[in-house]
Amino acid sequence: MQTYISKTKLYIVGHKIISAVILIAILFGGYWAYGKVTSARGETRYVTAKVEKGTIISSVTGSGQVSALNSIDLKSKVSGTITYVGVSAGEQVRKGKTLFSIDNTNAQKAVRDAEINLQNAQLSLKQLSIQNSQENMNTNLAKSYDDGFNAVSNAFLDLPGIMTGLDNMFFKNNVGTGQSKIDWYAGQVAIGDRDGVKPYKQSFVDTYNEAKSNYDIIVANYKSISRTSDNATIESMILKTYDTIKLISDAVKNANNFLDFVNNSMQTNSFNIPAVISTDKASLNTYTSETNTALGSLLSAKTNIKNYKDAFTNNDLSLQSSDLSLKQKENTLQDAKNALADYYVAAPFDGTIASVAVQVGDSSSGTLGTIITKNKIATIPLNEVDVSKIQLGQKTTLTFDAIPDLTIAGKVVQIDSIGTVSQGVVNYNVKISFDTDDNRVKPGMSVSATIITAIKQDVLVVSNSAIKTQNNSKYVETFKTDLPTPTVGTQGTPSLILPDKITVETGLSNNTQTEIISGLKEGNIVVTKTITTTSSATASAPSLLNAVGGNRGGATGGTAARALGR
Repeated sequence: MQTYISKTKLYIVGHKIISAVILIAILFGGYWAYGKVTSARGETRYVTAKVEKGTIISSVTGSGQVSALNSIDLKSKVSGTITYVGVSAGEQVRKGKTLFSIDNTNAQKAVRDAEINLQNAQLSLKQLSIQNSQENMNTNLAKSYDDGFNAVSNAFLDLPGIMTGLDNMFFKNNVGTGQSKIDWYAGQVAIGDRDGVKPYKQSFVDTYNEAKSNYDIIVANYKSISRTSDNATIESMILKTYDTIKLISDAVKNANNFLDFVNNSMQTNSFNIPAVISTDKASLNTYTSETNTALGSLLSAKTNIKNYKDAFTNNDLSLQSSDLSLKQKENTLQDAKNALADYYVAAPFDGTIASVAVQVGDSSSGTLGTIITKNKIATIPLNEVDVSKIQLGQKTTLTFDAIPDLTIAGKVVQIDSIGTVSQGVVNYNVKISFDTDDNRVKPGMSVSATIITAIKQDVLVVSNSAIKTQNNSKYVETFKTDLPTPTVGTQGTPSLILPDKITVETGLSNNTQTEIISGLKEGNIVVTKTITTTSSATASAPSLLNAVGGNRGGATGGTAARALGR
């Protein structure tokens, strides 16, 4: 390696011109490559929008012509048995007159059920409003603290007797033996069981000592509080008393286990021990009953306090939920009433009944009759995809090329059952009646119709550009943290962090917006457009000499931006 370096040095010294040229070429190439890399750098900007609640309207549009005289087939939206025929052929009728009715027994029941459900929802909301009133909630919370103090006070009626009883029963000197009763008990077991009794004895002693330590503390605390103490002090006393009584209960349980072992392992000459054990176990059973009662009361107090405190937090949510349930019942009732209206066929406009095709008892399927009108009718041909969304009675907006400032409301009164094929395309004529007449509208005029097929209010909506599809599922892009507010119109906000993909379920959509059923909530920020900005270098490479010589002349370049609708 050293020899190679020496030879290189000698070559450079002997061939100065060639070496200089090679060095300049290497530097030039490196600088040119660096310029290409840095010039390719760019940034990605994101245009975002909030997910908001709003009204989304889906519609079908089409163009046709106005006619002055037409006959309309009268049809029912529902199937059933005809129960009423109110016209005869040749009769003049006014718009809105009931011509036919169909058996609506089930529809009327649905309305009655919906009315009852709405009344129940109203009562539930009223009851919840009363229960969750500030005054009532404060009263309930105050009572729960008062009940808790009573539970503590009742516990202290029994605790001194329990602790004194355990002390006398096991830790006082046994008469005539000169030793504590617990040691005396342990000495009565058979020699072979002496080691076995030790764990039972020790478990009782340990739990008793811990319970005694906690008991001494809460006795001092109890003496320092009263019913008028603040809520935090009373609640703390309830919790400490509850925990202490649990320890006392464990000590009583371990004492019972200890006595059971002694009773089962006595020496054969300990004939008087069972009677003593029986007396002590009777006392222990009383202690168990007293501690269980105290624990139950304290637990109930703890639970009530927690529930009433949580109620303050959940109050608004509960009322909102009940209010939403009420609105849902109102919508259900309205839907039921709308469905009931479908069981009546009324005259869509003033006209003459040309024919009646049914009588009472017949089925409502098919044409019930024909009405002739002198009013203007718009006939709009629609393709098979669009006509599948059209129903009788749907509201329509009509505009006219010849009268730009005129808009007339109407409704769908007839839909062809059989289409017409023209150049391989099937069209169905949809006839629309005018709600109002305008003398400026003439037969034969061109007319454009927007037929409203669906309306949803107070739903989550996003721009169509935010919805993307992958593997037959739809998703939106969003950031875990909000981007800074863009400073320049719709140029977006730069971000080095890629957005996350959130799968969504979509519902109704139109040309601009889409309903979000699940996956997002109001206020979420979604990406509606992604803009990638790149810098492209000029055709000539940057000048190394200029760069070395203080950037004389400089390199030129351009910037191009392209919007990617991901």
